[in-house]
Amino acid sequence: MFSTLRRAMYLRRLAVISPKKRAFSSKISEEIDLRVLNELNQEMQSIFGAEPPATMDYPELNSSIGSTKPESSRQYEQPAKVVTDDISKLTHVGVSGEAQMVDVSSKDNTKRTALACCKVILGKRVFDLVLANQMGKGDVLGVAKIAGINGAKQTSSLIPLCHNIALTHVRVDLRLNPEDFSVDIEGEASCTGKTGVEMEAMTAVSVAGLTVYDMCKAASKDISITDVRLERKTGGKSGYWSRGE
Repeated sequence: MFSTLRRAMYLRRLAVISPKKRAFSSKISEEIDLRVLNELNQEMQSIFGAEPPATMDYPELNSSIGSTKPESSRQYEQPAKVVTDDISKLTHVGVSGEAQMVDVSSKDNTKRTALACCKVILGKRVFDLVLANQMGKGDVLGVAKIAGINGAKQTSSLIPLCHNIALTHVRVDLRLNPEDFSVDIEGEASCTGKTGVEMEAMTAVSVAGLTVYDMCKAASKDISITDVRLERKTGGKSGYWSRGE
């Protein structure tokens, strides 16, 4: 296999040498048997499952020998354009696929709000300890509430492409749910600005949930943080959105 590859790559290099360079070498024939090269292409394709990429760099060679790609290979390439089109809709991705921060300078200042939630499943034993405020680290819900508010204010430091937003309000509420022995967390953020506060609201509930875990981990490691999601947002170009509506 490797001898075939070396032979094919050697012939490919010969095929793309310019006429001027060929004139200075007595070891290189003036013409390459393109039929043999085409056969080598097919042989390498049978080994590697696709045509070797070398010819992609030399369109003049491709035009002279014709496409050796089977129909199935050409059909496989078609979804690439769809993927490219989808990527172009992502505001944090540049035209060549690199990460970028969105320029919001042309946007209007509007009142923006976002509501997010998450759930921390404690289990009955830990739930009873939190309910009785008997955890060794102290007031679980009170500490988690402050942590969530602080987390919302630090969102742009945690999420690299988020803008630094001047928040006008952050609310974090935690409620013990005896039905599934969990803590239900709700977070809301608001501002008047050029970009939304969805990430601030979701960061608030995420940090609050992590804090509940930290406060309770001595009693149990079998604690789950789940269902972190945006419930509602208002303001901006897209206006109002609510989950389930």
